Amino acid sequence: MTIGSLIDFADPHDAAGARLRHAFGAPRTVWAAHALHEVRAVLDAAEAAARSGAWVLGWLRYEAAPAFDPALAVQAGDPALPLAWFAAHDAPLPWPTAATAADDARIDWHTQPERAAFDAALAHIQDGIARGTYYQVNHTARLRGRWSGTAQALFAALQRAQGGGYAAWIDGAAAGQVLSVSPELFFDWQTGADGSGPILTRPMKGTAARGATPQDDAAQAAHLRNSPKERAENVMIVDLLRNDLSRIAQPHSVRVPRLFHTEALPTVWQMTSDVAATTRTGTRLQDVFAALFPCGSVTGAPKVQAMRTIAQLEDGPRGVYCGAVGLLRPAAGGGLHATFNVPIRTVELQGSEARCGIGSGIVWGADANAEWREWAAKRAFVERASEPFDLLETLRLEDGAYRHLPEHLARMEQAAAHFGVPWDATAVHQCLQVLAGSHPQGAWRTRLLLGAAGTPRAEAFALAPTPEPVLLRLAQRPLAQAHGEFVRHKTTRRAHYAAFAPQEPGVFDTVLWNEEGEITESTFGNIAMLLDGRWVTPPLACGLLPGVGRAVALRDGRVIEAVVRLQDLPRVQGWAFINSLRGWLQARLG
Repeated sequence: MTIGSLIDFADPHDAAGARLRHAFGAPRTVWAAHALHEVRAVLDAAEAAARSGAWVLGWLRYEAAPAFDPALAVQAGDPALPLAWFAAHDAPLPWPTAATAADDARIDWHTQPERAAFDAALAHIQDGIARGTYYQVNHTARLRGRWSGTAQALFAALQRAQGGGYAAWIDGAAAGQVLSVSPELFFDWQTGADGSGPILTRPMKGTAARGATPQDDAAQAAHLRNSPKERAENVMIVDLLRNDLSRIAQPHSVRVPRLFHTEALPTVWQMTSDVAATTRTGTRLQDVFAALFPCGSVTGAPKVQAMRTIAQLEDGPRGVYCGAVGLLRPAAGGGLHATFNVPIRTVELQGSEARCGIGSGIVWGADANAEWREWAAKRAFVERASEPFDLLETLRLEDGAYRHLPEHLARMEQAAAHFGVPWDATAVHQCLQVLAGSHPQGAWRTRLLLGAAGTPRAEAFALAPTPEPVLLRLAQRPLAQAHGEFVRHKTTRRAHYAAFAPQEPGVFDTVLWNEEGEITESTFGNIAMLLDGRWVTPPLACGLLPGVGRAVALRDGRVIEAVVRLQDLPRVQGWAFINSLRGWLQARLG
């Protein structure tokens, strides 16, 4: 079975999590609009085909907006790429059962958002808010890179990184490929032959990073729910959507059945609200887009003024990102069921080039550091999917017995749950038992690895004693990814640590610190410091791996948690390196 596209959409009306999952082969008909005056005709053709029994997949680029309202400013897009693209299929195919190898695709990102440009844009936007030009502007930037492998494998990796939501892989051939794992519903419209029927929008506005611990995670969610800034940001877009829907709604049918709902995604908490209505008789698909497109959650408010600023500030056209990706399917009696996402968390492929947009809503109370951290949290999904990795635990095997084995397996099981990797405790134990049986004597450094499919493997290397004290060096710059998931969980993705590996002979490891100037850990262990007569170790909230050796030292009362900043280092009276493999090593900072 040749697969050209995949749809994996949530049912927005089903709290139990029902999904629409289908594959599609070669289309029977394709429509593409390369000029603004062609966009509405393409939507009409796609709608007519779906009402006649076809299943139609497609997208609109953000730059299609002036087709519905010339006042909506956009940058000029690539004229070779269509503003709207839809393909009709006679019927869907079953979802493919064969798993795609995790190492069949990767992306090497060579262009990332720059902090200086971000700060300048935020200052410009807040100046406009102060002058009363707008209330909110959604500011975005692009990641650009080169990809290799297969698009289906990359889509599978993206889904593992950002499951659920409204996911679609659509192969537009020369028009490019769209791989969207968006969690945001643009609209779900169910209408009879007369054009009337229920329509639901679910704007997503308000973000918080996931916490490093269950307690921190719950606190992050509570902060999001109760933050005046985040709630105000959400309400602005809810009001905008209410006004937009009123243009096609039956009188008095616009309502807000749910407000400030928090949803847990793999790397962030998001706040959504529902805005619903019943469309008037005679409403067409192009009328729905004319009323709603682009979604207010990716423009700001008021929409016309916000989009004018977006066109001035951003470094290029948005493309399908922030446009619309969706499915039209037939309903009884010549009706139509249309479901579109807002294509955030979306990668576009054109030849060997990959592009992904990241953004956030800027309001008067926005803080540059907080917004920049939000951007980092939002792009974690694509960083996770850009390169294959295994989960990793490093254990000490001595005379056939593993040190702290339950603690190591508990940590790996937590990482497996976080990354969506299957966990088979029996298979993991059997793998380790086989290795221990072949190494019954001596001390060994054991690497336990768990692949994306949940298959464990283990390897052992001879472990020599470590002379003490070990020499540590302080990093010359902060670890920018200190709060990322590849710090909180141990994996083979270690380039961020490798960049700080000591280069001088005799230096054992590098002491790391975060962008707030707080000491965190070293590149392959945790750190303890003798400060004011007590041994302390940085708390997890500073951004570090929850090491097993560290946990044991805390449990035994040998250390307590305390934040230690760079300016505190002259007061540190002693140093220690801690991990489960080597234990507690006396150290000195040189």
